Amino acid sequence: MGSEAGGPRATAPGQQLRALFYVLPPGESSFRTVEEVPDYVEKSIPFFIAFIGLEFAVSWVQKRKLSGRINDGISSLSLGILSRLPDVLFRSVDLISYIYVWNNYRLFELPWDSPWTWYLTLLGVDFAYYCFHRISHEVNILWAAHQVHHSSEDYNLFTALRQSVLQKYTSWIFNLPMALFIPPSVFAVHLQFNLLYQFWIHTEVITNLGPLEWILNTPSHHRVHHGRNPYCIDKNYGGTFIIWDRIFGTFEAEDAKVVYGLTHPVNSFDPIMLQLRPLAHIWNTFWATPGFCNKLSVIFKGPGWGPGKPRLGLPEEIPVITGKEVPFNPSVPAYLNCYAVVHFAVIMDLYTELLGTVTMLSQGTILLRIGFIILSLTSFGLLMENRPKAGILEIIRCLVFVGVYKLGHLRSQFSSLCYAYEVLFSLCAAFWGIQIMKRITSSKDKHH
Repeated sequence: MGSEAGGPRATAPGQQLRALFYVLPPGESSFRTVEEVPDYVEKSIPFFIAFIGLEFAVSWVQKRKLSGRINDGISSLSLGILSRLPDVLFRSVDLISYIYVWNNYRLFELPWDSPWTWYLTLLGVDFAYYCFHRISHEVNILWAAHQVHHSSEDYNLFTALRQSVLQKYTSWIFNLPMALFIPPSVFAVHLQFNLLYQFWIHTEVITNLGPLEWILNTPSHHRVHHGRNPYCIDKNYGGTFIIWDRIFGTFEAEDAKVVYGLTHPVNSFDPIMLQLRPLAHIWNTFWATPGFCNKLSVIFKGPGWGPGKPRLGLPEEIPVITGKEVPFNPSVPAYLNCYAVVHFAVIMDLYTELLGTVTMLSQGTILLRIGFIILSLTSFGLLMENRPKAGILEIIRCLVFVGVYKLGHLRSQFSSLCYAYEVLFSLCAAFWGIQIMKRITSSKDKHH
């Protein structure tokens, strides 16, 4: 089942579902050229939504509680969208670098349609991921990018979508040895499958998978990886397989109840803050640390390193888990949660429409849409923190939407919603204007 000559192949829903679990066989996922490789990640968005809903339902049946929180869920989804926006403008740096090495330096060429090439690439991509993932925890400047994924204090399918904007600009290096002999089309498939496999293991509703726990990365193993308990730190780096951790001594089985998140929580839902704060911390530490060699160590040694300490820091300095840890969860009115959910759904609509029409849009329109999406995601983060100035940003955002939408630079996938969106954003701008006027009036009354 194909599409236009030279374009990405079409995939049936059943194939897309199997790709999510890495069980799409070589005969259905081997392609001669990179251009034919489907965008499995983009096409998985409906399945992401469906499985998140299923996880909520199963969690409610099992524990009589939902598997996540609105504020943390929106934060994770915002970070996921933010991480994908550069790909709207540029081809994946993983593929650009890989194809360059393949075209100029390959030693020999394995057949693209051989099952042996397919399975070798499966192992190669996952081993490269293990190496990169481990170094991302052990080198401070790389951890500054990767920590975004660990910043959630929940562990659910939302967390799987919580990705870094910057991480992809260093991970590509670890894949280049494969470019000496593995065709780019085969690599492009497994790069996506390896990422998709790691979606469903971010859950607490699956406890143990029996004998598969010895070979595969599973929800149990990955819960350990996301824990901030001392026994969880720097363990279980595998993507699809857990065998690399067992071989190289970084495996740890799930034991005591896992408390999720960073050892020093960032306490924010602002996606820009979550991306940039660790880099600011490194910058400040770099200049505050005396000695040139020590300054380099701030960048290239572990995040727990300090002068006089081992490369990865001192284990005894990891905060002790008491069991009384409370996730960052600012109190906000119920209407604000509803507001954020509705407006995030609108952004999902605009983002999906952007992905589907990007080849037909001018560069200016693409940049305008990306800018509005980033503005919206930032505003949602401030709303979820109940920041006083969030209302001002919302007025600006709503008015920008109305103006840009009128000019035709923003579009919904559903033409029937065009008028509804204009009304919604106009009313919301008025609502926030009233709220700010009330706050100003109240402030003046207090001073009198």
